[in-house]
This record gives sequence, structure tokens and C-alpha cells, in this order.
Amino acid sequence: MYDVILSFITAFALTFLAIPSIINVAIKKGLTDEPGERRAHTTTTPSLGGIGIFAGMIFSIILWTPFNYFGDLQYILCAFIIIFLIGAKDDIDPMDPGRKFLGQIFAAGILVFKANVKITSLYGIFGIYAINEYVGIALSIFTIIVIINAFNLIDGINGLSGSIGTLISVLLGSWFFLIDRLEIAIVAFSLAGSLVAFLKYNVSPAKIFMGDTGSLLLGLVASILTIQFIELHQDLGDSPYFIKSAPSVAIGILILPLFDTLRVFTMRILKGRSPFQPDRNHIHHLLLDSGLTHMQSTGVLVLVNILFIFMAVQLQGIGNLYLLMVIFSIAIILTSLLFLYARQQRIKKSSLKSKAKS
Repeated sequence: MYDVILSFITAFALTFLAIPSIINVAIKKGLTDEPGERRAHTTTTPSLGGIGIFAGMIFSIILWTPFNYFGDLQYILCAFIIIFLIGAKDDIDPMDPGRKFLGQIFAAGILVFKANVKITSLYGIFGIYAINEYVGIALSIFTIIVIINAFNLIDGINGLSGSIGTLISVLLGSWFFLIDRLEIAIVAFSLAGSLVAFLKYNVSPAKIFMGDTGSLLLGLVASILTIQFIELHQDLGDSPYFIKSAPSVAIGILILPLFDTLRVFTMRILKGRSPFQPDRNHIHHLLLDSGLTHMQSTGVLVLVNILFIFMAVQLQGIGNLYLLMVIFSIAIILTSLLFLYARQQRIKKSSLKSKAKS
């Protein structure tokens, strides 16, 4: 218990103390994110907050993980370093997307082949339980890549990625602690401590953004926690902490980044565009277009994510496939209503501007 609490406090303190210096250096060196057509911010803002998150988290994990629990953690730390280097390089000097993607595959490969962060069962989804080893490897790498980039894509307004990341890491970290997986719990709470400290500087008016360094690292940690959450249920037996329909509950926990990524990719493809071509159709953009501020939008999305988690846990007994159908059906309905309302507000604003000009 004390190791987990101290890991949170240590990560919080180091990140909290490091970020002001990072802000000063970023401003002096011009390492900032400029406003633009697709940007939700209107002022020049430093974008290296992920360096502080990484430093606080790594230091805390190494300091407080008991040696006898270290196990495969060395490989997880190697994957962290790879993703950190990719994110930092992209924040300072934007990388070619292909090279960035290859780096993510390399980090995912380390997790799958060396740290054994791997999906081995679908728990009866579509009637499939145990899966072929090679299928499991491919599915695991795909899942890690998707979650990494899902968090990268939702990092568009103040406080959102940090708040969702804190929610997920505290929730899953608590579960890992309860089942006596202290090493994973320390990873989760170290991330949570760093994110809470970062949020002090990221709430409106934001003094710094986490950048790709932070969002990619956050996505990597979330993918590890999620896959391990799913896999460890195979060994829990009659544990009071066993959760039925674990894969679907995991998707409920990650609903905001996963569904938003699926939604925007689908919309881009239907419009005949590349799924990787940026636009302003993310859920957080729709909330901004509806008249909400950054922090109001973040608050709404965090609350909705909490409600989806509560719903997934309450309905875990209906089975994986049915629970997935319920989760995605509700998500589609809510975002469709939001899309219609945001479009009405855009039309109304455009009409008012036209009248003002005339």
C-alpha cells in the first residue's frame, strides 16, 4: 500500500517541480505550439509537457517498485523510452509519419515478445475463446498501436487527455493493487501522479501542452494496463475482483479515445479522404462548436466516460458481445445528437456573422 501511495506522491512532486523549468526553456528556444485553423487554442503555448510526465513517472517506478516485483518491468521501461524518444523528436522537429509508426511497432514488439503483454483469448466474443499464438501477437500489436494513437488524437483541448488518463490509471491501478499485482499498480499510480501535476499547468488558460511526448506515452501505458486487465482475468478464478465480460468492460473504460478514433476514421473514409488526414470533427471539437469552453468540454467528456464505465460494470453479466453492442449503440446515439446540435450552432453563428457584415 505504502509503495503505491509513495509512487503517486513522488511522481506528482517531480513533475510539478519540473514543468515550470520546461515551460521556460520551451519559450526561450521557441519550442511551442502555434494557433491554427485546426487548433483549439488561440495563443502560442509550449508543447513539451510530456517530458515532465515521463521524468516523474519513470523516476517513481524505478524508486518504489520492490526488486522482487520487478520481473518483466525492465522491458516495459524500454518500450517507454522508445515512445518517449519518438514523441520528443516529433514535438521538437516533426517526424515522417511512417518512421513514427515504425517506432511504435518496435515499442509494441518489445511489450509483446519480451514483456509478455499479449492477448491470448477473446473470452467468447463471436464464439472465440483461446486464439492462435500468431493471431494473438498480431492482435496485441494492433491493439497497442490503436490505443497509443487514440490518446494522441483526443489530445486536442485543455485538460482532456490528462483527465481521462488519470481516470483510467487510478481505476485500473486500484484493481491491480487489489489482485496483488503491485508492479503494475505502481506503473498506473506513477502515471496518475504525473498527470495530476501536469493538469495544474494544463487547465485553462493552459501554460503548457503534453505534446506527442505525453500523449503517446499515455496511450502506451493505457494499452499495457488494458491488455493486462483483460489477460489476468484468466487466472483470477473465484476472486471477488473477477469481472465478467472483461474485454467489453475494458472497452467501456477506454470508450472516449477508442470510439472517437473509430468515428473520425470512419467519417473520413466515407468522405473519400485518408483516415489520417486531420480535421475538426473530433467529439471535443463538436462540444466547442456547441458553445462550451475547453474545461466545460473536458468536464462533460470525463463525466460521460465515468457513466460508461459504471454502465459497463453494471451490465457485465449480459456477455461480451451484447455489452459491446450496448456500449457502441449508446455512443453512436449520443454523438449523433451532439453532431446535429453542433451543426445547428455552426449555422447559427455563420448566419449571425453574415448579418453583422451586411
